[in-house]
Amino acid sequence: MSDGRYFFALWPDDEVRLQISAMSRRMTSKGRAHHPSDLHMTLVFLGQITDSQLRCINDAADGIRSRPFTLHLDRIDYWLRPRILWAGPEQTPEPLSQLVFDLKNSLIPCGFEPERRKYKPHVTLHRKAESIGPGGIAPSIEWPATDFVLAVSGGGAEGSPRYRVLRRWPLDTAGDS
Repeated sequence: MSDGRYFFALWPDDEVRLQISAMSRRMTSKGRAHHPSDLHMTLVFLGQITDSQLRCINDAADGIRSRPFTLHLDRIDYWLRPRILWAGPEQTPEPLSQLVFDLKNSLIPCGFEPERRKYKPHVTLHRKAESIGPGGIAPSIEWPATDFVLAVSGGGAEGSPRYRVLRRWPLDTAGDS
């Protein structure tokens, strides 16, 4: 069994990360802000995995063909039960929905059951937060999605990044076919 919890995600470039982090700092919600290096958008959560699953996961991701797209982070919202303040797109781009669908289905032979809940793209900004109510982000943050990653939680020390990117896969126009 591998240590940590694994997941596929979109990982913002430095410019987008700075914009998300600056927006997060402006939020008046109490709670624990995510470290700027940990900001990401989960595509598929895997949890703990075995070494053989890790090989299968990498092979499955190697077969994914998806085109690049732009996310428009234009909405702030709050989930009461986990007390999470998050940012996300008002409209989910079709290529993002397709990427998540393709990843979920390619992971079935690796022993993963596809999530039944509808995918809700979001970037967690604060945990153990207080609600500030839903609202818009103006101007929206434009996030060009050009690749996806396999990441793992590493449980870093307080105030340091908790997640580590293990591998990247490019999104390219080959996904148009």
